[in-house]
Amino acid sequence: MAVFESKRWVTGAFLAVLLVLCFVAAIAEISGNRNGGTEELQSSSNSSMAARVAEDDESFNKHAVDDPEEVVAMVDMSIRNSTERRKLGFFSCGTGNPIDDCWRCDSNWQKNRKRLADCGIGFGRNAIGGRDGRFYVVTDPGDDDPVNPRPGTLRHAVIQNEPLWIVFKRDMVIQLKQELIMNSFKTIDGRGVNVHIANGACITIQFVTNIIIHGLHIHDCKPTGNALVRSSPSHFGWRTMADGDAVSIFGSSHIWVDHNSLSNCADGLVDAVMGSTAITISNNHFTHHNEVMLLGHSDSYTRDKAMQVTIAYNHFGEGLIQRMPRCRHGYFHVVNNDYTHWEMYAIGGSAEPTINSQGNRYAAPTNPFAKEVTKRVETPTTQWKSWNWRSEGDLLLNGAYFTPSGAGASASYARASSLGAKSSTMVGAITSGSGALPCRRGHPC
Repeated sequence: MAVFESKRWVTGAFLAVLLVLCFVAAIAEISGNRNGGTEELQSSSNSSMAARVAEDDESFNKHAVDDPEEVVAMVDMSIRNSTERRKLGFFSCGTGNPIDDCWRCDSNWQKNRKRLADCGIGFGRNAIGGRDGRFYVVTDPGDDDPVNPRPGTLRHAVIQNEPLWIVFKRDMVIQLKQELIMNSFKTIDGRGVNVHIANGACITIQFVTNIIIHGLHIHDCKPTGNALVRSSPSHFGWRTMADGDAVSIFGSSHIWVDHNSLSNCADGLVDAVMGSTAITISNNHFTHHNEVMLLGHSDSYTRDKAMQVTIAYNHFGEGLIQRMPRCRHGYFHVVNNDYTHWEMYAIGGSAEPTINSQGNRYAAPTNPFAKEVTKRVETPTTQWKSWNWRSEGDLLLNGAYFTPSGAGASASYARASSLGAKSSTMVGAITSGSGALPCRRGHPC
């Protein structure tokens, strides 16, 4: 009996020591984590906030030493919360969309806006926009003078020479008198507010580089022009008539158009021509439009042979007719998009483009004469049979069919591959947040 009591005492002592060590480790870990957060805040300009966090650290650690049982309870709660988050897909937000999973889980996205610039994928993944510049807050929706725009307007922001990350103070509808001519290294970031560019001219990206367009509603764009328009602080010039595209990319590179809602414009929703390349068009919601997307200027413009465009995670929705996209000459990666509507065809082209369609979901319309996904535009079969168009892992629904061509496993597909495609069964989840997002401050977006 005495031996048993002795063993039980030793075991109890051992457990007590072990528990004390656990308390010490937990306190050290919590203190270290919080101190790390304080150092990060102190590196910012908000020194008063850093001081408050430091005061919180001191009071927290003092209280932890006085009441170790509360520390144990907090550690246990932290472990249980972490486990529950993993069950809910907290670290990936449960979408499988690598762009969104890069930034949308962060409830402090508004304070970390520029993180978006590190989340790009595809051929336009190196577009940094205004990441290395200051923030510019648009406070004025007006566009009274396209030659001498007022400070605080979107036009005044986009023409500046230095990199800028452009945000909006409040909800607004911007009716542009003339094309919004972008300067290089700009991000237009509409997250957290409801911004419409509508009922006038829209966005022109011409002979520039490193542009990010994110989180806007762009619709009802109209032809404008035959007017003077400023393109930088030191230059304005005469603009002939513009077509009325939502986003026109002309002779530009490193462009990323992400999470916008686009519809009902006079010409295209996104057009890229005249030697443009290194472009990603992702997470957008396209609706109610005829000629959705043109990639390549003309059959005779051979500079577009170097064009590389990624079309990924978009939802091609109701009221669309054709050109999703219509391609010429270059290399086009169409990956994990959801095609729920078309009236004529989804993907078309001429002038021998390479089209790599992977992991998309194509739902054909009820019209029995419009089931084909693909269309070779004004080209005899003897010519297009050698073009490299392939469908790999696509989900073809309601009688949809993709007509492939070319040499099969051609080396040219290496130039039309920009990211790993996910299973077409995931397309619904991947594209569920397409279009401009209803982000709210203090919550994951």
